[in-house]
Amino acid sequence: MKKICILFVSVLALISCQNKKEIKIDQKNSLAYAKGFTIINYDTYKKVIIHNPYKNADRKYEYLLVPKENKIPKHKDAVQIIRTPVKKIVVTSSSHIPLLELLEEEQSLVGFPNTDFISSTKTRKLVETGDVRELGKAEYLNTEVLLDVNPEIVMSFAVDKPNKSFQMIQKLGVPVLLNGDWLEETPLGRAEWIRLFGALYQKEKEADSIFNHIKKEYNAAKELAIRAKNKPTVLSGSIFQDVWYLPAGESFIAKYFEDAQTNYLWKDSKGTGSLSLNFENVFEKGQKANYWIGCSLTTSKEELVNANAHYQKFDPFINDQIYTFGKLKGAKGGLFYFELGPIQPHIILKDIIKIAHPELLPNYKPYFFSKLE
Repeated sequence: MKKICILFVSVLALISCQNKKEIKIDQKNSLAYAKGFTIINYDTYKKVIIHNPYKNADRKYEYLLVPKENKIPKHKDAVQIIRTPVKKIVVTSSSHIPLLELLEEEQSLVGFPNTDFISSTKTRKLVETGDVRELGKAEYLNTEVLLDVNPEIVMSFAVDKPNKSFQMIQKLGVPVLLNGDWLEETPLGRAEWIRLFGALYQKEKEADSIFNHIKKEYNAAKELAIRAKNKPTVLSGSIFQDVWYLPAGESFIAKYFEDAQTNYLWKDSKGTGSLSLNFENVFEKGQKANYWIGCSLTTSKEELVNANAHYQKFDPFINDQIYTFGKLKGAKGGLFYFELGPIQPHIILKDIIKIAHPELLPNYKPYFFSKLE
């Protein structure tokens, strides 16, 4: 009888341990295009893994998204805890502002570095009323103001390594989530990061619906472009301090040119970022291009010539086929292309299709791009 009791107690203990073990529900979370993050759903929390938050990252970054009513599970010291739904957030890139607005969570934004970069009318009102505080520079956030606004999370980014100020912010008890959307290789990959925001606000269904609409519109434009009868050649980028920077062949910008059925002249180059070339190399290959799409921030041909007189030798300059995203600005000079473009890739694609194949979209007016005059 004593042995039976011991066995019964042992079985109960085993069942109890199994009940306490977290159950993994969904490994992939239906991500179709984004490669930079994964969301793993457990029964009482979510695990977010950021795979590549900056160039040549030497490790992954893990976060547990735990509903505020649930207990925090056991975790490694390097794993940061984010309580959901988030009610107060600081973001450091203007491209994250439209995602908050699409989820109707812009009121949760309490601070931003260099608020002049915010172009959206809706969020600018929050800046002007003082609901969104100025935090200085993204690289060196004003920690005194940061503590005053008391965010539950800071969403930031790193170019080649994490900023040391992030460690200080974490020591102050504020989790820092590194967003690597800018390293995605496709336009839809960048846009799909709205699903991460959906998880932070417990609005996964809303985020899925928004992304599915974007995907549908993008793929419809892509299918339309296939009807084009030719593939005009495209040049891009411009010179900065004697170096011509232009999209690498595996970048998301090059993907736009491909999906718009154009022949981007550097499509076969390696890399997902930008190429750094001298003027002679670009001139040799790109002088006879049909279009020059994306001439940096330039807003007029005169401005372009003042920057470098050699630009006049290119056929797109002679034929008035240079297009810029530098004209569409917010009240304080911020560029809508950088702020809104990442979450509206279907509009950028339509703009390029309209430029290269105007007959396919006869009644469409480009939104981000305009002809340089």
